[in-house]
Amino acid sequence: MKNYVLFLLLFLSSKSILAWQIDTTTITHAQKLIGFEFTPPEKDSMLDDLRGNVRNYEKMRSLPLPNSLAYPFAFNPAPAGFRIPTKQLPIQWTIPANIKIPSNKNELAYFSILELASLIKSKKISSVDLTRFFIARLKKWNDSLECVITLTEELAMQQAKAADAEIAKGKYRGPLHGIPYGLKDLFAVKGYKTTWGSVPYKDQVIDEDAFVYTQLKNAGAVLCAKLSMGELAFADLWFGGKTKNPWNLRLGSSGSSAGSAAATSAGLLPFAIGTETYGSIISPSHTCGVTGLRPTFGSISRSGAMVLSWSLDKAGPICHSAEDAAIVFHYLKGTDGKDAGAVARPFNYDPKKDIKKLKIAYAANYFNPLPKTLEQWKVLEDFKKMGIDLIEVQFPDSTIYPFNMMDPIISAESAAAFDELTRSNKDDLIRRQDKNFWPNGFRSSRFIPAVDYINANRHRSSLITSLNLFMKQYDVIIVPSFSGSQLAMTNLSGHPSLVVPIGINTNGRPNSITFLGNLYDEETILAVAVAFQKATNYHNVHPPKFKE
Repeated sequence: MKNYVLFLLLFLSSKSILAWQIDTTTITHAQKLIGFEFTPPEKDSMLDDLRGNVRNYEKMRSLPLPNSLAYPFAFNPAPAGFRIPTKQLPIQWTIPANIKIPSNKNELAYFSILELASLIKSKKISSVDLTRFFIARLKKWNDSLECVITLTEELAMQQAKAADAEIAKGKYRGPLHGIPYGLKDLFAVKGYKTTWGSVPYKDQVIDEDAFVYTQLKNAGAVLCAKLSMGELAFADLWFGGKTKNPWNLRLGSSGSSAGSAAATSAGLLPFAIGTETYGSIISPSHTCGVTGLRPTFGSISRSGAMVLSWSLDKAGPICHSAEDAAIVFHYLKGTDGKDAGAVARPFNYDPKKDIKKLKIAYAANYFNPLPKTLEQWKVLEDFKKMGIDLIEVQFPDSTIYPFNMMDPIISAESAAAFDELTRSNKDDLIRRQDKNFWPNGFRSSRFIPAVDYINANRHRSSLITSLNLFMKQYDVIIVPSFSGSQLAMTNLSGHPSLVVPIGINTNGRPNSITFLGNLYDEETILAVAVAFQKATNYHNVHPPKFKE
């Protein structure tokens, strides 16, 4: 008897107590979550496998798993047979020659990138003076907007001085040379905190330069600030406050690229970089009245950036205009080989493209439910005045998006990305603890069956094929920014999207419209948007308070 007890103790000590606690009753309860009903013999037969699985999971969970550890499978938005363009044609950016320093220097806050480039290239203003101007605005207005996490003033002055020295020697890198900008604080920059907007990471320093930062540094741009983001890329609440909407300081800026949109809208920076997983460029750009580009998935390497979802995360510019967005995207795109989902691809933007030759459609099933008095309908009239024969189409969300496939995909991937946060219980430090925020979502996502996550992605494959077949019939499709399921569908399919302001509604808040394009064809939606913005003046309307 003693030998048996000793054997049992030794056996249990070598086994997981958690695994040993799994019995047929556990299976009876668990099967409700996965939609099965197993017979008693089936449950009994499963026990050895389930206990073995748990023991294996526990070994895996004992190993370090930082957010930066790569996922070895790359999402590819291109359907079967699709060929990514490869030939990059030269782009000639037309820097105007007759730009002058305004008598009211505050007007510089809303100059376009090409106007600022003209002043710098012609030495009418130095990068140092321009950088000081924008840093002063960041310092003046940050208490109102709560949009800056880290002011990178010392780095900015070093980069501005270097830009001036190069330009003085005749080495001009292009329209971003010497231009100040801001980064969403999920991109790592050596020597500075990268907080992800979150209490558990507010003192985190990552010894790496993100690809996005490196690309802009190589273009000669000047980093002035790391900007606020909703905690772990959700909404606009971060550990230091709630980023405000420049149009109404009682409201938030939306998120999660909250600081990037707010700072650009308020003229605290000429442009900023944001990211989107599911609306995080489109939503704050809409809310703050600026132009935001969500490029085709994989167009910009995400190395050195916080991971939320390997198959959905995208980086893109937030600017005053579509032309500015085209310039910034041109210098951002590319890959360093560190992001398995990123590809090298061309961007053949043509500012002189004749958009009258394009097939431009609008989603009638999204427009028709809207009151005819809304700004979105006026956009269609604006295009008709521009001589565009718009094509009426039905966006196919009800036929090719039969269930919410976004939820299991984004939930499973984000929970995996922050597995260590959940297991360490440091998620208790996150400011929001309600059932609609990350801590609860990460916990409940533990119960998503792996089989259903994979099958959701298989349905996603069907969505990609079907949506591509629909989209490629047209060059651009105009949609109200938050209509139907298009935001979820195009994020899942990887299609590019551009949101532009279309005026102020009756509540005094900005409104927007969205241009959807084909895969790897940002140049067309940008060209259409540039023509639209030249024919209208919506993008030149700025929040009055910040013109001081």
